Amino acid sequence: MKIKILSDSTCDLSQDILDKYDITVIPLIVMKDDKEFRDGITITPADIFAHVAAGGSLCSTAALSVGVYQEIFEKYAKEYDGVVHVNIGSGFSSSYQNACLAAEDQPNVRIIDSQNLSTGQGLVVMKAAELAQTCTDLDALHAELTAFTEKVEASFVLDQLKYMVKGGRCSSAAALGANLLNLKPCIEVKGGKMSVVKKYRGNYTKCLTSYVHDRLANRVDLDDGRIFITHTPVTDEQLEAVKDAVAQLGNFRETLVTDAGCTVSCHCGPGTLGVLFVRK
Repeated sequence: MKIKILSDSTCDLSQDILDKYDITVIPLIVMKDDKEFRDGITITPADIFAHVAAGGSLCSTAALSVGVYQEIFEKYAKEYDGVVHVNIGSGFSSSYQNACLAAEDQPNVRIIDSQNLSTGQGLVVMKAAELAQTCTDLDALHAELTAFTEKVEASFVLDQLKYMVKGGRCSSAAALGANLLNLKPCIEVKGGKMSVVKKYRGNYTKCLTSYVHDRLANRVDLDDGRIFITHTPVTDEQLEAVKDAVAQLGNFRETLVTDAGCTVSCHCGPGTLGVLFVRK
């Protein structure tokens, strides 16, 4: 079968990866001062950070309409035997619901709820592209990918809470306490939702290496295929420290470093970094 893999722009995969696996990304909507922009096309994370640094309000993300998804699915459904679209997790956006509605009249389109975001979603997208190469049954592919989503581990550490406060996800009092204590929260995706699972304290470079140690050390349940290091702007020192820690603690055949896109940037701000990988 000839299968086309689609994903929302929230997957944060680099252009090299998209080209290698012939993955087509559908830009979601970013709202800035009540104006719509296309994620990664007419707005970038750098634009978001500059806007907020200049005193502007936080940007936000918005799902595509059912009609937009319908138009895209109809196009590829005519060209391919099957279409697999991997959405940002249904717990984070109505994109999944809208995509499912759009696919109702397309018998050769399958929608995957990644239960994740950023390269946690990206890991599912890449798995879809690899499985599609030998796929003979769309329903079997859908089932295998749905099971795979449960194996993805995604988390990030935040250097600052300014964006979380402005977005209403953290109180000013809690942020003040965190700043006074120099705390760096670790946010993990579990069951399609995000929650704070740990708070690191002190120098951010040391916090990041401790975080990688907590994620990877003494693990015998990890798939050694690939790991993502995904970040909004961090220093070269911080990034190198994380890469060194991953190399020492993990045994991954492929370590991919990618920039976080507009979704993570809107909600977490600069200085955010995560390691994302798969369990056996």
